[in-house]
Amino acid sequence: MASIAATAGGPTRPVRYGSISRNRRRALIWSYVFLVIFAVFFLLPPVYMLITSLKTSQEISAATNPWWVFNPTLQNYIELLSSNQYLTFFRNSALISIIVVTVTMLISVPAAFALARMKFWGSATLATGVFLTYLIPETLLFIPLFKTFAYVYEYTGIQLINNWWVLIVIYPTLTVPFCTWIMIGYFASIPKELDEAALIDGASYIQTLTKIFIPVALPGIIAATIFAFTVSWAQFLYPLAFTTSTDQLVLPVGIITTLIKGDVYNWGQVMTGALLGAAPPLIIYAFLMDYYIAGLTAGATKG
Repeated sequence: MASIAATAGGPTRPVRYGSISRNRRRALIWSYVFLVIFAVFFLLPPVYMLITSLKTSQEISAATNPWWVFNPTLQNYIELLSSNQYLTFFRNSALISIIVVTVTMLISVPAAFALARMKFWGSATLATGVFLTYLIPETLLFIPLFKTFAYVYEYTGIQLINNWWVLIVIYPTLTVPFCTWIMIGYFASIPKELDEAALIDGASYIQTLTKIFIPVALPGIIAATIFAFTVSWAQFLYPLAFTTSTDQLVLPVGIITTLIKGDVYNWGQVMTGALLGAAPPLIIYAFLMDYYIAGLTAGATKG
């Protein structure tokens, strides 16, 4: 046991260093326990998918240990990567995601800058309304969208349904509100002296945005970009509702509709397709995770 004298000649107050280290050790133990539970809970599904993707159909259906591969093979990967259908699904998803991300950022960044810095009557209410639109479940929106597309075809003859590019019109309704909200919080965290100095020097609002705010707010922009890409890449309901032809399908819907035929499940290729489809977002998160956390943290604590 040791003691520490209080400052300004105060009374001596004993501090038990042994109890501090013991409490710290107990906290670390519980932290590791919960981390192990978290890791097991979230890593078991992808590990099982990887194991299944390395099995043949005969081994998957055999009564053997499902967590072990007795005869590993890459045949499922070879068949999918050499399939024109799968490559078409992958191409459609990539094109849609890239275009949606571009459109989302071109809309959300200027909108967030205007709502965060160019204060006007009702700007705070409008900013809240932008976020509330994101909270509307997509399951309530695809039926009105379906009717709207039917009216467009009836009056203009333009067929919007069963075209992959129509998803480029639909997805921003999911990505723009949330990305705008993230950017509002990040722009609000930037010191006002920066844009005030720029305006005093004669810079316009566009120049202030492009030359000051975008470079400073790069972590927030990256966070919004990752979110928009993830939503557009992994979206399932809208492609399922608005595309039916094989050459118009995206990856999540294409895997389910072509590799599952009736009650016949090609589990090896299904798991392989899911793993290959998860690779692009996983790679992006692996390299940009720090920027993503920084952007979300600023957007959640400022504004």
